[in-house]
Amino acid sequence: MSAADVLAALFALASEEKAVVYRRFFRTEPGQYGEGDRFLGVTVPQVRAVEKLFRRELTLGDVQALLAHDFHEARQCALIHLVARYSKADSAGKETIFQLYLGSTDRINNWDLVDVSAPGIVGAHLHGKDPSRLFALASSPLLWDRRIAVIATQFFIRKGHLDTTYALCGRLLGDRQDLIHKACGWMLREAGRKDENRLRAFLDAHAAAMPRVELRYALEKQPPEVRAHYLGLR
Repeated sequence: MSAADVLAALFALASEEKAVVYRRFFRTEPGQYGEGDRFLGVTVPQVRAVEKLFRRELTLGDVQALLAHDFHEARQCALIHLVARYSKADSAGKETIFQLYLGSTDRINNWDLVDVSAPGIVGAHLHGKDPSRLFALASSPLLWDRRIAVIATQFFIRKGHLDTTYALCGRLLGDRQDLIHKACGWMLREAGRKDENRLRAFLDAHAAAMPRVELRYALEKQPPEVRAHYLGLR
């Protein structure tokens, strides 16, 4: 079994009808964030099923080959595999996967690829450690590095540790990319589910300067009167 076998299985499931929809949904036209990305039209459950079928046989070399592939679903399969592999690895294996991941962020090049992998690899690896690596990612000119930094903290939030999420969202308030606004809003919403008062304190300080889409995401789980109050500050 090898990367070639995984690709053959994915190609066997290809649907041009779905691929057309995915190309539009993931903004692949010139000038858009997913410019040039190619899709087979394989659904996420199908990709997960293929990964599970080949999980025991794949090497890290195979994973690198899949990450280098032009088709989105090949990279998605590689990342799903890395998350599963990381969860079972020893300390040395975890470090190897973490370094491979951070060395491949130019191939983790759409929001769904970030979201399926950053918490379970970057977040899991840095939880309880110096978060400076996340702040370095948040300062990167590469959109995907910045999204990885924010979405990785979903792992921290699940553990009840909110400081890094709030610090990163504060740092990224001036970011110009809509995908970063949405990522920050999503993580603020999740942090608010752990500590509503802390979310409101953050919004008291920053709501007037927050991008509107980020503010709307952050407020999704709040009562109508709270949403109205903070949206009125914007």
